[in-house]
Amino acid sequence: MKTLLFVLTFLLSENLHSQSTLSPKERDNKTVNLLSKYPKEIAEIIFSQSKDFPNNTQLSIAIIENGETGYYGIIKENDTLKPTENQKKIFEIGSITKVFTSTILASLVENKKINLTDEINSYYSFAFKDNTKINFESLANHTSGLPRLPENLDLSSEINPYKNYGKPEIEQYLKNLVKLGNKTYSYSNLGTGLLGYTLGLSQKTTFQNLLKKIIFDKYKMKNSFTSSHNLGISIIKGLNKKGEIVSNWDFDVLFGAGGILSTTEDLVLFANAQFNPKNRELELTRKTTIEIKGNTKIGLGWHKLEFKNGKDLLWHNGGTGGYSSSIVMKVEEKMAVIILSNVSDINVQIDALSYELINKTNKK
Repeated sequence: MKTLLFVLTFLLSENLHSQSTLSPKERDNKTVNLLSKYPKEIAEIIFSQSKDFPNNTQLSIAIIENGETGYYGIIKENDTLKPTENQKKIFEIGSITKVFTSTILASLVENKKINLTDEINSYYSFAFKDNTKINFESLANHTSGLPRLPENLDLSSEINPYKNYGKPEIEQYLKNLVKLGNKTYSYSNLGTGLLGYTLGLSQKTTFQNLLKKIIFDKYKMKNSFTSSHNLGISIIKGLNKKGEIVSNWDFDVLFGAGGILSTTEDLVLFANAQFNPKNRELELTRKTTIEIKGNTKIGLGWHKLEFKNGKDLLWHNGGTGGYSSSIVMKVEEKMAVIILSNVSDINVQIDALSYELINKTNKK
C-alpha cells in the first residue's frame, strides 16, 4: 500500500504549480472536527488529511460506488472543519484538464478525422525548427520529448503565468526553439497545451469550442467553463497555502494543459460516462500506450496503476495558483473519488486523501 501511495503522490506529480509540504507550525495547528454528519470512517479520513489546511479552505468531494454518489463538502472556519454543500460550486481543476484534452483527441480519432500517429506539423504554415516532427499520440502520453514548459514562457508573474502565452509565442517556439529530448515519458504542460491548440486548428475552430461541443454538451456538464470571468459567487475563491486569496489563472494557447473550471457534480457525470462501454472515445483514452515504471502505465492523458488482479486504478491530479484537485477511478468496479479544493500546493495531501477514500470504498 505504501508503494502505491508513493507512486501516486510523488512519482506522478501532475500539477501545473510547484508543490510543497506543510510547515511544523501548520502541523501543530489544533483543528476542531465537526464532521459527525458524515459516516465516521469517511469523516476521520477527511479530517486526518485536511485538518492542517488554512482557514477558508473548501474541499468538494464526491465518492461514486454501487451506482450512487455521495457528496462530502468541507469548509474550515475559525480552525474548525465543518460540512457544507459545495458540489455545485466551481473550482479550477488544473491538470485534470489534460484528460479532457486527450478525450477530444480520442473523439476525433474515433470519428476518423485524425489518426493518433498523424504529425501535427501539417496544421502549421511553417516548418518547425530543424524540421522536427511531432505526432498527436506523443503529446497525449508525454513521450514527445518536449520540455515541461516552453523556454519562451515568461514566469516572472506567478499571479497569472499562462495568460500572455499566445499564438505569437507558440509559433516563435516551434519555429526557433523547439528541440526534442529523449522520447520517453516526461511530463509536459507544453506538450498537452500544444495538443489542445493543434486540435483546434485541425478542426478550424478553437480548442475551447471543441471542448464545449464534444464533452460539455455531450455529457451535460452545464457548470464547466473555459474562463473564470463572469462566474460570480458560483466560483470558490482560490487561496495560496497560507490562506491568502489569489487571482484565478487565464490561459491562451496552452489552455489544454490546465484551463478548465468545473464542479464535482459535473466531474461525476464525466466519471460515470467512463463506466458506459458505449463511449468508445473514453475507452480509447484508457488504453495503455506506454509503460513507465513497474506497474505504472499511461493511456491518453490517464495515468494507470495495474493491480495483481489485472484491474487498473486510473488517476490524474491538478494544481494552479489557488487550487488543487484529484480524480481516481476503478472503471471495472464503477468506483471513483473526485476532490476539488481551493488551496494551492497541497496535492500530496489531496492525492493521499483520494487514495485512502477509494481504498476504503473498495474494502466494503
